[in-house]
Amino acid sequence: MRKVVIVGRPNVGKSSLFNRLIGRRDAVVADEPGVTRDLKEAEVATDAGRFTLVDTGGVWSGDRWEGKIQAKVDRALADADLVLFLVDGRAELTEADFAVAEYLRKKQKPVLLVATKVDHEKHEAYLGELYALGFGEPLPTSVEHRRGLEALLEAIERRLPPEPEADQGETAPLRLAIVGRPNAGKSSLLNALLGEERVIVADEPGTTRDAIDVEFEFGGRRFVLVDTAGIRKRPETAVEWFAIQRAQRVVREADVVALVVDPFEVGDRELKLANLAFEAGKPVVVAVTKWDRVPKAERRRVRAQIREKLAHLAHLPMVHVSARTGENLTAILSQAVSLYEEAHRRVETGELNRWVQLWLAQTRVPNFRGRSLKVYYATQAETAPPTFVFFVNEPEFVTRAFENYLKNRIREDLGFPRVPSRLVFRGRKPPK
Repeated sequence: MRKVVIVGRPNVGKSSLFNRLIGRRDAVVADEPGVTRDLKEAEVATDAGRFTLVDTGGVWSGDRWEGKIQAKVDRALADADLVLFLVDGRAELTEADFAVAEYLRKKQKPVLLVATKVDHEKHEAYLGELYALGFGEPLPTSVEHRRGLEALLEAIERRLPPEPEADQGETAPLRLAIVGRPNAGKSSLLNALLGEERVIVADEPGTTRDAIDVEFEFGGRRFVLVDTAGIRKRPETAVEWFAIQRAQRVVREADVVALVVDPFEVGDRELKLANLAFEAGKPVVVAVTKWDRVPKAERRRVRAQIREKLAHLAHLPMVHVSARTGENLTAILSQAVSLYEEAHRRVETGELNRWVQLWLAQTRVPNFRGRSLKVYYATQAETAPPTFVFFVNEPEFVTRAFENYLKNRIREDLGFPRVPSRLVFRGRKPPK
């Protein structure tokens, strides 16, 4: 797909423009500089076609992450079709703006100069000095007031090459969300799976401050890996709070969730994250990271300890991996594919109802004031998560124990042992 990369010094509105153009709040935005550190990608669809938009961290920031951020920008620009060079339209040009301009000239990529924060026509009178950057007439925009965005999209399409023909037989990639507590090894795991440092990794917790989507192919299957910010028990800053909200949304949009577990720090946080995925109807694979740090003589004991602490997750597949040595990495992907296929299984109505009759014969049906619950028939209405609708005489007669009994039978008898299912009870008159 055609690729457009947003570049500029810190705090000129790159992530705000990124969110507006993709039509949702995907990147964390805050007044403080340096919030974005890794590359964020999303698809933009216009009347003229589609392109991939890439948000980057601020270059020439002067902070400790500058070298790693610039390496990420270099990578993004390597195959870019167009660069959006963002400058603050209401501030004087800085040395960093001129440094970015010189940097982009050396890259020899098509550049569209975009002036941000131009909230009113009267502010356009101050854009004359932007010609000094050497990229022609600046395009005035305002994300807050939605000014100039349509003109910007039209200008982007004019400068992009024609969109290639789409492959009609192409299937959607499997979205695998990587979640866990801070410093559990999520970003290291993503980098190891990709074979490159796609996201910044550091020993301190909280290095990843936003969800990062990366598409790649493995074994003939397309994946989108989504690295998320570590979910703390109590967010300490507004940036962390927004990052956690974004991580929770990533879980809801995922096909499969990889719960990353630090073998030296396991507890209630992991159970809560798993429940977050279950409530969203998402299957979970447990990835125990840093396995190379566990001595071989201790591994059996550590496995048993983890199983004990995560007893409620005993039915889930668990993979012990090492990002440093590459041990068992591909098992995460194979388990994700297996869970995806299980979540998309469909049971024929006839087969389902034969099982329902057997289940009813093996248990006591709820009874309320002398009236028994009657199950007329059932059907599978949806997949991912598998959703079963039971037509009964009185839905309010269904007890929690009876519902759990049906869920257990569906898990064990119908071939859904590892994915969450949903049950819906609807009232109707008895069939004639």
